[in-house]
Amino acid sequence: MSLKGTAVLSQAIRLRVVLKYLGELSVSLAGMAVVPLLVAVWFGNSLFAWHSAVPLFVLLALGVPLSRLKAPGEIQHNEALTITALTFVLAATVMTWPFAASGLPLLDALFEATSAVTTTGLSTLGSAEALSPTHLLSRAWLQWYGGLAIVVLALGLVLEPGATAKRLAGSEAGARDMVSGTRARARRALVVYGLLTVIGFVMLLAVGVPPFAAAVHTLASISTGGFSSYDSSLAGLGPWPVQALVLAIALLGAMSFSLTYRAGRGEPGALLRDREVLSLLLLCLAGSAAITLAMALAGGRSWSQALADGPLLAFSAQTTAGFAPLDIGGLDAGSKLALIVGMIVGGDAGSTAGGIKILRFLIVLRLLHLLLLRSALPQHAVVPQTVAGRTLEPAEIQVAVSLVVLYAVTIMVSWFPFLLLGYSPFDSLFDVVSALGTVGLSTGVTGPDLHPLLKVVLCVDMLMGRLEIVAVLVLFYPPTWFGRRRLTE
Repeated sequence: MSLKGTAVLSQAIRLRVVLKYLGELSVSLAGMAVVPLLVAVWFGNSLFAWHSAVPLFVLLALGVPLSRLKAPGEIQHNEALTITALTFVLAATVMTWPFAASGLPLLDALFEATSAVTTTGLSTLGSAEALSPTHLLSRAWLQWYGGLAIVVLALGLVLEPGATAKRLAGSEAGARDMVSGTRARARRALVVYGLLTVIGFVMLLAVGVPPFAAAVHTLASISTGGFSSYDSSLAGLGPWPVQALVLAIALLGAMSFSLTYRAGRGEPGALLRDREVLSLLLLCLAGSAAITLAMALAGGRSWSQALADGPLLAFSAQTTAGFAPLDIGGLDAGSKLALIVGMIVGGDAGSTAGGIKILRFLIVLRLLHLLLLRSALPQHAVVPQTVAGRTLEPAEIQVAVSLVVLYAVTIMVSWFPFLLLGYSPFDSLFDVVSALGTVGLSTGVTGPDLHPLLKVVLCVDMLMGRLEIVAVLVLFYPPTWFGRRRLTE
């Protein structure tokens, strides 16, 4: 079919549908603002409390009337993507005002809120320990909430019916009704997410982490967010085993919640048999080896230091958790490159991790393998296109390749302003990849003195990374808003 033909068939979004479900999600996001309000009251921070009441009012005032609109239960894919993008933009915007109560300029408060709701962990603030407990716990909570929201939205709104949707839902139930099926899949995600959070908190308390630090790091690790209450991040928690425990929690957050659910329901081997999980672990181990060697041979560190810090950094980057046991800016170029690769790939689909995801990475590797394989095969030979034990649909391959290309293009476009403004090429590339991968590791480029334009660039990157780029592009694609529309019942 020609492009002209597809243009005729394309359908613009129905505003009533988008507004209704945006309203419903706004009501659910009101819970995001309740906890910072309660935390502020608990710590006696009246200014933060008043500032936190504003987004709560805005979300309810916006959400309640809109959620009562009548709209069909079936939504188009572009409507789902638009709703998802607008939800995260709205969440970051309304939560800017509470962070401004900490004395931040509005742009820095917006950066903080965007980093929190996208589970990134980058910050333009100089010192975490100079912030109030209310601020620290609130931004960790927003990471936790953002991590849960992205899974629920992915299961209920973004994914088209098919093998991937069924895999993430963790059941054989059909995913055709993308709205009414949200609640069942959301409940499963919530159960796994909540249990892992409680277990992580108890484990950190058991190894001697103070309750406040345990709460902050549990919320930030299971969401693979990375915000810490210490300027030294992981190093502030104490000895190596405690730091490793935080990243073990993050590793669980970077695995598919549907697999974790199945493992908890009597299929403990589901995690170990899954090729994506095995690939995640192998990539973590490969990254650990690469960073350890680079640190010992080129970074001027002893083998004992490299063996201790290398695996922590590798797991932090691969899971996109963003915690760091040392100053990233002081690392050698080889270690930084290995971290960039890990941040680009990221974690498992159906998890809170960012990056292009393990499955898409495996698809690209399989396509490269087929390209080489075909050179030795007869011209008319048919080669099955399989990844992780299942046959790939052409649409899955197209989406995977397209997203990898979009990811690369976005990195280049975002990196260019840093180069124009004279920032270190390699270090600025590192921070751009970190923002787009929703990781949070930084070489020091992201800080109080970062140019305002570049703060905006990184905010956009964090949103695009969390929404996997396509949703943001759909939001600004003219045919999304203008054109022929389906009749609304």
